[in-house]
Amino acid sequence: MSSSLPRRAAVLGVVLSIGALTACAKDEPAANDDGTGPISVKASDSGCDLSRRDVKAGTSTFSVSNSGSKITEFYVYAEGDRVMGEVENIGPGLKRDLIVELPTGKYQAVCKPGMVGDGIRGDLTVTGAAAAQADTDTELLQATTSYQRYVNSQAIALEQKTAEFVAAVKAGDVAKAKALFPVSRTYWERIEPVAESFGDLDPKIDARVNDVEPGTEWTGYHRIEQALWVSNSTKGMEKYADQLLADVKTVVAKAKVVKLTPLQLANGAKELLDEVATGKVTGEEDRYSHTDLWDFQANVEGSQAAVQALRPALQSRDAALVTQLDTNFKAVFAALAKYRDGEGFKPYTASEAEKKALGAVVDGLAEPVSQVAGVIAHK
Repeated sequence: MSSSLPRRAAVLGVVLSIGALTACAKDEPAANDDGTGPISVKASDSGCDLSRRDVKAGTSTFSVSNSGSKITEFYVYAEGDRVMGEVENIGPGLKRDLIVELPTGKYQAVCKPGMVGDGIRGDLTVTGAAAAQADTDTELLQATTSYQRYVNSQAIALEQKTAEFVAAVKAGDVAKAKALFPVSRTYWERIEPVAESFGDLDPKIDARVNDVEPGTEWTGYHRIEQALWVSNSTKGMEKYADQLLADVKTVVAKAKVVKLTPLQLANGAKELLDEVATGKVTGEEDRYSHTDLWDFQANVEGSQAAVQALRPALQSRDAALVTQLDTNFKAVFAALAKYRDGEGFKPYTASEAEKKALGAVVDGLAEPVSQVAGVIAHK
């Protein structure tokens, strides 16, 4: 899910790498002679070599190993850079798997060393015919239908609250705009993996200044956040406010019609926790307003919503995992509750020890969530 923003490379040492938690111990699986086994991806600072680039329709596993010196990520893109699946934060020497459902068609497999730019791209062809998981499993069909309703409800609220935020910015009402900033972002953060799948909309809406590619104008929430909290002004922000609302409306329109697979739900739940570990816990996300914990809570809520949609299928496949997920989600929300202030949160100016403690509880949740895709892929 994601826009390959370089901020993800700047994880503080106090936070454990979620990629390491889910990647270290697995031996690389061997590909089957019939071409249906896992696809080995050898990622480096200058290469992205796949063991094969013709795969069969249905569920595929990409086993990504990073021999380079930079943190990398791996994507499967459909036409228009629509994200079919991604795996992030693959540190040097680490492995991570991406399990994704792909229908017949032409795709691109992309490694992004340094997690920036267009990446190292190559064609990927999917042939043959395979019934979609949700078409052959009632529990998975119910999961995608349920989650789609959740996405739609959050998208509607996102547009409404962003419109209110934009109106306050354009009216020059700094106090109201500051109050609405974290509220409007809550709905964005809950469904960010869905929003990130639509090409370049995510960086236009959610990039920080250090995320912006050379020659590209900085726009979106954080451009306005800087003006509100650093300059205590909305002067010159009108055009950015208008662009933000236009981009959000585009995301909302796309989100209402996108069809998601069960594995996209599972992978999205994990991606949201990656976002927490690499942006929210560190305090990099909302560096001017220090409203990071609003985003933190929303990411975890979004992850939980995806897992809960899959709950009946998970219960029938691995009841013990469901119990562990319930316990670990409760632990994260309990840790966040200590920072509550009314309906929101205290400004996030946590000490290194506090960041380490929050990082540890998020890592504790990330481990079982990382297992969900594998459980859903195999009945």
